[in-house]
Amino acid sequence: MWASIANAAGQLGGGGGAGGGKPQDVYSTIMLFGLMAVIFYFFLIRPQSKRQKDHQAMINELKRGDEVATTGGIIGKIHSVTDKLVVLEIAQNVRIRVLKAQIAGKHSVDASKEEE
Repeated sequence: MWASIANAAGQLGGGGGAGGGKPQDVYSTIMLFGLMAVIFYFFLIRPQSKRQKDHQAMINELKRGDEVATTGGIIGKIHSVTDKLVVLEIAQNVRIRVLKAQIAGKHSVDASKEEE
């Protein structure tokens, strides 16, 4: 397969001049693109999928009484959890419904810091 790619590249170039590439040039170009793809995977794709997996695990473990923060910045205690919704109590007898996907993470504040 690699030989046929190199052969096709050599025929398209006309055998010399500005467009003609040697098989070594084609191989090095292919290797460069392969190396860039591997670097792209390990620095961008893999960490993002790991964060997504960790967030999904956190969402699945939510239970009544957990204190969470939403992506909009609202902090509250979970009153109830359904398949897609979470009911947050943000003040005494003030409850809002929030999509589970909008929960940014668990939040814990020391009582002494909250009073200051």
